[in-house]
Amino acid sequence: MTFEKFSARCASALTLIGVSTLALPAYAIEPFVVRDIRIEGLHRLEAGTVFSYLPIKQGDTFNDDKASEAIRALYTTGFFNDVKIEADGDVVVVQVQERPAIGTIDFSGIHEFDKDNLTKALHSVGLSQGRYYDKALVDKAEQELKRQYLTRGYYAAEVTTTVTPIDRNRVGLLFSVIEGPNAKIRQVNFIGNKVFSEDTLRDEMQLSTPNWFSWYTKNDLYSKEKLTGDLENVRSYYLNRGYLEFNIDSTQVSLSPDKKDMYLTVTLHEGEPYTISSIKLGGNLLDREAELTKLIKIKPGERFSADKLKAVTKTIVDKLGEYGYAFATVNAVPDIDQEHHKVALILQVDPSKRVYVRRVNIEGNTRTRDEVIRREMRQFESAWFDSGRLALSKDRINRLGYFTDVDVTTVPVEGSTDQVDVDVKVTEKPTGSITLGLGYGSGEGPIISAGVTQDNVFGSGTTLSLNVNTSSTGRTLSVTQVDPYFTIDGIKRITDVYYRTTYPLYYSNVSDTSFRIVTLGGDLKFGVPFSESDTVYFGTGLEQNRLDVDSSTPQSYIDYVNSFGRVSNNVPITVGWSRDNRDSALVPSRGYFTQFNAEYGTPIATTKYYKTDLQSQYYYSFSRGFVLGLNFQGGYGNGLSGEPFPIFKNYFAGGIGSVRGYEPGSLGPRDATTGDPIGGSKMVVANVELTFPLPGTGYDRTLRVFTFTDAGNVWGTEGNSVGANGLRYSYGVGLEWISPIGPLKLDFALPIVKHAGDQYQKFQFQIGTSF
Repeated sequence: MTFEKFSARCASALTLIGVSTLALPAYAIEPFVVRDIRIEGLHRLEAGTVFSYLPIKQGDTFNDDKASEAIRALYTTGFFNDVKIEADGDVVVVQVQERPAIGTIDFSGIHEFDKDNLTKALHSVGLSQGRYYDKALVDKAEQELKRQYLTRGYYAAEVTTTVTPIDRNRVGLLFSVIEGPNAKIRQVNFIGNKVFSEDTLRDEMQLSTPNWFSWYTKNDLYSKEKLTGDLENVRSYYLNRGYLEFNIDSTQVSLSPDKKDMYLTVTLHEGEPYTISSIKLGGNLLDREAELTKLIKIKPGERFSADKLKAVTKTIVDKLGEYGYAFATVNAVPDIDQEHHKVALILQVDPSKRVYVRRVNIEGNTRTRDEVIRREMRQFESAWFDSGRLALSKDRINRLGYFTDVDVTTVPVEGSTDQVDVDVKVTEKPTGSITLGLGYGSGEGPIISAGVTQDNVFGSGTTLSLNVNTSSTGRTLSVTQVDPYFTIDGIKRITDVYYRTTYPLYYSNVSDTSFRIVTLGGDLKFGVPFSESDTVYFGTGLEQNRLDVDSSTPQSYIDYVNSFGRVSNNVPITVGWSRDNRDSALVPSRGYFTQFNAEYGTPIATTKYYKTDLQSQYYYSFSRGFVLGLNFQGGYGNGLSGEPFPIFKNYFAGGIGSVRGYEPGSLGPRDATTGDPIGGSKMVVANVELTFPLPGTGYDRTLRVFTFTDAGNVWGTEGNSVGANGLRYSYGVGLEWISPIGPLKLDFALPIVKHAGDQYQKFQFQIGTSF
């Protein structure tokens, strides 16, 4: 070895060769082969972690470039404050100084936010407990906290960070916040509007000046996202009324010097309204021009409307989808005549290629078996795509009532031009429910009902329920099992076993009387589907009714026992029909539901009668989130062979699910001697209900408020009864919540028509009911 080489090797053993990622070593390194690598200065990190980032391995040739590259690589990891590399003979020594880890993150001065929410916001920018401290990252976290406050109108908010060293090379971060006042929107001004007033345009906006509900809706706090959406709503308002030249020229947002008040100014250009001079179809019409033309509901001479045009194009796309064209498009090409303010529209139709469904994929069903969902699908695999059948499939899955959300999407198959997959993604809701009901009647105390229902036993689609109802007028114990696919063809089987008494088995208020009506029975019913929405029912059952009477019993029951005895046996035959076109069984917003049932007491038993029941519901959504619901129930019964209608088959009305504002079962005839409700052989109930989102919750379908008007009554034979004198009416408001244990309704109702002897119940609460 020459003297020069020996001197260089000795110098490299004693001299620091790298102190930064940019600086070159003070002395040039004589290249050598690395025999070993030694890491010094580690406390929290494992040596293996450093080796994984180090671009030097045993056997490599070490030189100046390798040293610089190694220093740069280790700094890039963000783990170290300082990195040094030395050569000790043919051993590379890497000396590091670890950055401190973040041990704790805390906040002070926080009132507007929950600390957990702010911690999540810091996670979104990469700052979390256990991560290495990085000043740049902490600065970024401060900006994120300020942004969170800006979203709620706190423009004067200040954030400072205190870094405190703690044990084991860790630091604690304390974000101190001075929130200051939140800025309220004090004015929303429009410039350039001549046709529509400022109040009309403000009604299209979510942002507003403070009002009675601002404490809840927060709409008086400025948000850039909300303003963007509001401006689009204003634009849509004009376009739907024919103003094709409408434009928003500028938007100015100004803040008062004290950062407490905000002022919004929107400058717009309205232009003139346009009418449609002509509307035609173009493109590839698949020789179906006449059929597609019938779908155009816009006529020449009408005022242009963007929403109407969108509805027409969607209708045409849906029709093409029924023929297998899953990716059809319809583009409206306008020809604008600015001089006469008219527009000619050409709807360019591009059906694309006809496709068929390769596979139907089910996702999100953690409990429900695949077959329960697949048997509701009317879009089959290996069949031509049909958008109508796909929509029907979604409605049928929704009507199961097992899911809070059903999303059906079409995905092209990669590498194929004529195949798609259908992805059905469901969000399951708890299908086991505890049904509770509570009311408080004038003079009768609390009325309680309870039940346990499993709508989807073991994910099989079978329903099993146990219901108990107890009140001052009766107790019911029933067990019901429903198998919707008793056969592979979709025949439904319903099995019901029940035990009822007109007075509860243990009720202190009636301890001085032995009167009761005891009903024990069961029935078996089958439902046969005749179409996608129609089902015909038939069945039979066995039933025994026992009337225990005493001197305090209503005279109507005493007379019946004297004529027909204490025990009545019944073998009824039932037939029925139902049609369900609702979009959802849980939260319907459109469609209708109708069911009819007839029951005949056969002569082989001691009770001979017939009764018919009809229920019809209709739902119409006339605005997003607003649903009008109509409900009608009617019943009629009569005796056969000269016998009266059995008194234990009487209809009752009143209370939640009927005419709210009156006690359950209190409407209709009352016994002339005791004044007790005895029901009747004829019943009519009608309900009108307007449901809309709770203000500030957006369009959440699971939490809604409603107003309602009810009407109804029960009538029977006069005899020893009084009180059935015309319809009863009520009105009120309520809250509906699809809770984890079932639909919950709170009602506050007031009767409109009052008669002597009526019993009222203003507040009612129930879980597991509709209407």
